[in-house]
Amino acid sequence: MDATLPEIAELVLDALPREPVILGGYSFGARVALHAALTAPARVRTLVVLGATRGIADEHDRSLRRARDEALAAHIDEVGTEVFLSEWLALPLFATLGAHRESDTRSSDAQGLAQSLRLAGTGTQEWLRDRLATLEVPTLAMAGGLDAKFVVEARAIAKDVRHGTFAVITGAGHAAHLEQPELVARAIDNFLD
Repeated sequence: MDATLPEIAELVLDALPREPVILGGYSFGARVALHAALTAPARVRTLVVLGATRGIADEHDRSLRRARDEALAAHIDEVGTEVFLSEWLALPLFATLGAHRESDTRSSDAQGLAQSLRLAGTGTQEWLRDRLATLEVPTLAMAGGLDAKFVVEARAIAKDVRHGTFAVITGAGHAAHLEQPELVARAIDNFLD
């Protein structure tokens, strides 16, 4: 999308029913869900995020990430989405994904994907820790047990929000919902109960 994370969160909120909803998201979608809940907490009854990040605390590190995202966006513009997504899914982050690496849902819009990195990549995201401390929405923060970076983030998100719960999905990496769908569903069901 040709929009920033806060703008995308507003678009999501505009598309949702007016009554409070259970809002969830995975990875980029989890970052959008966090922003939506922070923007309009009264519209979110419960928040469920998988593979989310609070952003990057240090401004210098955020700047470096923006530069890396810009280089990645230029690479996408150069090689197209098919090559880029094959390279992306070969990263260690997705090593445990297995058969789910091939998908018919891959975007073919190289320009859109590159622009998404430029406008809504992790380097553009504000550091959310302080804002999360004000969030009163019951929140389930999950991560695949093999996804060490995001286990740390999920645990921190659950600690940062007032009513946070942390769940680790054993035997799964970053795409835990694809690798261990039953365990993810059980964690969500248990939380909602």
